[in-house]
This record gives sequence, structure tokens and C-alpha cells, in this order.
Amino acid sequence: MTSHIPSPTPPPLIPKPEPVTDSDLETRIPTSSIFNSNPQAPPLQQPSPNLYTEFNNVAETFRSAFAQRLKRHDDVTVLDSLTGAIVPVPEEEHPVPVSYDPSPSLAATRKQQPKPQERSSELVRITDVGPEGERQFREVVRKTRMVYDSLRIFLILEEMREEFGNGPRRRGRADSKAASMMKERFLWLNRDKRIVGSIPGVQVGDIFFFRLELCVMGLHGQTQAGIDYLIGSRSSNGEPIATSVIVSGGYEDDDDQGDVIIYTGHGGQDKLGRQAEHQKLEGGNLAMERSMYYGIEVRVVRGFKYENSVSSKVYVYDGLFRIVDSWFDVGKSGFGVFKFRLERIGGQVEMGTSVLKFAKTLKTDPLSVRPSGYVSFDISNRKENVPVYLFNDIDDDREPLYYEYLANASFPILFRQSSGNAAGGCECVKGCGSGCVCEAKNGGQFAYDYSGNLVRMRPLIHECGPACKCPPNCRNRVTQKGLRSRLEVFRSVETGWGVRSLDILHAGAFICEYVGVALTREQANILTMNGDTLVYPGRFSSARWKDWGDLSQVFPDDDYERRPSYPQIPPVDFAMDVSKLRNVACYISHSADSNVIVQFVLHDHNNLMFPRVMLFAAENIPPMTELSLDYGVSDDDWSSPKLAICN
Repeated sequence: MTSHIPSPTPPPLIPKPEPVTDSDLETRIPTSSIFNSNPQAPPLQQPSPNLYTEFNNVAETFRSAFAQRLKRHDDVTVLDSLTGAIVPVPEEEHPVPVSYDPSPSLAATRKQQPKPQERSSELVRITDVGPEGERQFREVVRKTRMVYDSLRIFLILEEMREEFGNGPRRRGRADSKAASMMKERFLWLNRDKRIVGSIPGVQVGDIFFFRLELCVMGLHGQTQAGIDYLIGSRSSNGEPIATSVIVSGGYEDDDDQGDVIIYTGHGGQDKLGRQAEHQKLEGGNLAMERSMYYGIEVRVVRGFKYENSVSSKVYVYDGLFRIVDSWFDVGKSGFGVFKFRLERIGGQVEMGTSVLKFAKTLKTDPLSVRPSGYVSFDISNRKENVPVYLFNDIDDDREPLYYEYLANASFPILFRQSSGNAAGGCECVKGCGSGCVCEAKNGGQFAYDYSGNLVRMRPLIHECGPACKCPPNCRNRVTQKGLRSRLEVFRSVETGWGVRSLDILHAGAFICEYVGVALTREQANILTMNGDTLVYPGRFSSARWKDWGDLSQVFPDDDYERRPSYPQIPPVDFAMDVSKLRNVACYISHSADSNVIVQFVLHDHNNLMFPRVMLFAAENIPPMTELSLDYGVSDDDWSSPKLAICN
């Protein structure tokens, strides 16, 4: 369908430029030659059997190319002639692998790889990697995001330290600088292949707080343009192919209906984001039309404003969509725009944006979207700062109501009297800063950033306590403020009882304290003789999380003076009895690949033998995602998904 386009004289405004790599290298094609023709695709090229990927253990998954119809040639799946627009290209004689291991020195790294790795022009689709392959891909994605978040927070704190010594100055964008530094160190993912379809390790519903983080993950390669594509000059048949789009309301003619999107092409906007001239069938617009012609799906990422402590916007990966129609139309501003109808491919999990909207409604008007299943709207009986829901739409079990809710862990009275608050506190009446006594207790660096997120894992965190003169909003007072996120205990077929958050949990965000009655080793031995099951905080595993804040991949070892050393503490040897008194944390499920970690904290006493057990988010956790914790229990002792005392 082609609409008549009027020819008014456009105002003398400067069109918004598109990225040089996407538009300047693209050959413009008239509209009529695309929408009114059906060119024959070029003949198939012989694929190369060796398709390199940075994940050697699952390299064979890269051998599948995408098409509407597939043929078999020996053990390699390739395209037929109709879909020959995307074919494997011969591999370079000396490919440059992407390394994720810490480099011995920055100089050595630059000597081996003098220039940042360019994006490959080879398009591949990764099909079935299997559960183990997906787990390994997911772990690489987690570690890369951990480095990005750690580096971003580190750069923010470094700028604030310089301001403290030299006075205020204009701050740079830490998210942009972190991405640039990771690119220079070859830490961006999926640079050796241009992936069509799903990105291994990235799941539908994953949340990102910065646009450049999408580039680091290889999910969307453009820093500004909404359409990511392979330009025609690098394509095997000379035609551009779109791989992903970002839907963020940047164009007034967009119409987002969830599973169906009317997506406006790019181009023709002025510096204020207003449509100022007709769009042209070039660059990303042409790539979208060609992807529609060849039946190639695109990844869709939605960006929108969402209240959080890290950024003003979030980006959510919503899965794969098919481009089913395209046309040229008159936009709301009177200028010609290209429109594309995108329809979500079936068989995928629920879109992350739908879950976000659902969770947001649950916090304000839960019965409007879930009229049944609620057992209690606050099992804490107002002992927490925010209510804790109890939801069960599976059976009649109401077990969490039979326990007394305890907001903070209870420690032995004799121990508290002997420990007291002997150590002196800080004198920072305006809030703790550089040179503070409490900073020295934490190895010379505070544990949290100014948003209250954990900067780096450490054996023990000393928060400001009752003897300190700093105000309640001090950056070193985080866990003592109690629960801040809206949590829900829910009945699950797989795990019995589970816990999920109604809010977005940013990586490093404090969740809650693991609460029960603390017992000495002697007391624990007596109870276990009676057959009682106890929780031992010292066994909680946070092996994966210990890399949080480690920037040795970015800074060379011989120049990495920012790696702090912390004093050793005695082994945590007490037990926690939650058989009668407990809180919401006791219903968190066990998982070896947990998304919650344990950090020991002291703030109201100074006894190193009895720190408080605080839980933090190990990654960005979307709303309605079940929380999991590694209880450190061996497989021989683990007969069910939950601890017996909490099941």
C-alpha cells in the first residue's frame, strides 16, 4: 500500500542524523523498486563448516543459518535459494577471539589486539543449545553485566572523590564511559557474529537500565538509532538486513498494542525530535523491508520511563517479532513516513513489559487484576515498612500465617550485654565521607554507592551504628532501614512456598534480612539432637557473587590499586532457628544458580561472631521473578527444592 504524499515546503530545520555506519554506507533505492518488485535472491554460497564463537564448548550451535525453508548439506544447515540473502561468509584466517579472562596487563592486551574488534558481517542464528549450553551462556551474560555495573558505579564514585578534593565540576556519563572502556578491553559480547533471533544467555523479560548496556550484550548494536541492521555493503548479497528494533515512543506515529506494533521507520526528525521532512527508503528502513521480504524475525526491546533508583528509564527485551507488512504513509505532522507492522511470534514466554505493568497494578490495586487467591495483604502485621503479600491460588494451605513474624533477627541476651557498643562512632554530622572512621572500618572504602547499592562483596560490612553522629540518610546506613521493596510470598507447585518482588531489584540492591532466633553452637547441638532442623548462615554460598566489583578485567593487575584488602573475620558459626519466629526471607527457594546473595553486616553491635545476615540482589531481577538463594546444602542432603522447616 502506497499513499499519496503531499509536497509542502518543509521548514528550514536540521534533520536528525543517523549513525554514519548505518546510513552513509548504504545505497539508496527508489520506493517503487522495492514495494512493487520481487527480485530473485542470489544463488547460495557454500557455507564454511567452521563457524567460530567465543563459547568454544557450544561452538557447534552456530552452524545453523536461518531461512523460511532449510536444506541439509552434509552436517551443516544452510539456506535455500529463496532466502539466500543471508549466508555464512568465509572465516578470516586469523580471527580475533573475544576474551573474558583477566588480562595480565593492559599493555600486553593492546599489543595482541591493537584495535577494538569490529562487528562481524556474518549473520547466524543459534538454535537449540540445550540446558547446559544455555546455562553457560547465561553465566557469561551475568558476569559481563556484573563488570559493566561495577565499572559504572566505580566511575561515579571516582568522580565524586575528585569533586570532594577539587570542587564541583561537570560530570560525564558513567554508563557511556564504562561501555567505552569495556569495548577497548574487548569485553563486549557477540562481536564475532551478527546474531539473528534470540541472543544466547539473554532471556525474554530481562531488564536493562542503560541503552549502551544493550550494545555491550550484543542485543542491539546502535547507540542512537532504533533499527539495528547489517548494511548492504557488508551483506553477502548487497542487501541490508534488520536484526533488532527499540520501541520507545520516539516517533509520534508509533502505535504499540503489545503483541502487534505499528513501527515508524527512522529519519526525518529535527534536533527536538519533531518530524521535519519525508523519510527515505534507505538505511534501517530499507533493512526492515528486506527482512520482511525474506521472512527474517527481529528482536524487540521496549524502552519507557519507570521509577527506579538507577536511571529514569528501563529497557525490556520482549522477544522476537515478525515484520508482516510495510507501507509509506502520511504521518501526523504531514510528512511521509514508512510504517511496519510487527507481530509477536507465538510460543514465547509472556512479554516483560506486560509483567511490569501487571506488577505495578498489584502494588496499588491488586484485586482489580487478581480478584482471588490472596490470603493476606500483610503477613508482617505492619512490622515492616511495606506490606508483605501472601498469595495462594493452588490449594488451601495458609501455613505462613501460623508463625509469628519477626522483622529483625533475635540474638542471645547475654551476648548483647557483653558486646554492647564499645567501639566509638563517627563524628560526621552531615553524613559520612572521605576520611571517616566508618570508612576505615570498611577497608578504606564504603560498601555502598549513593543509591544504597552494594559496590563490592566483602567478608563483613560495618554500617554506622547508634554511637555514630551521622544522620539517618547517611550512605553508610542501608540494611538497618529495613525492607523497602514490595515482596510477595506465593504458593508454587515446584517449590512449595516462594518469594517474588513486585518491584524491580537492581543488581546490588538490598532486599531484606534473613530473620530467625540466633543460637550458639552449643544451643544448636541440643536442638539438633531433638530432631529440629536449623539454618546455618555460614553455609550460605555466594561463590558467584564474589566477583561483584572485581575490575581486574578492565584494569591491569600491576595498575589496579583500587582492589581493597579487608581484615579477616572469625568463621560465622551460629545457627538460626526459624521454627516459630521468622520473616519473609525464610520462604526463599534454594538454587545453585541463585539470584540473591548473602552479605554479613554489623550496625547495632560489634560482636564479629554474630553478624546480621543481609540479602542483596545478585543481578537485575524483574518484577514477579522468584527469588532464590544458595543455602550451601549438598545434593545428598537436599531431598526437596525447599528446606524442610520452610516448606
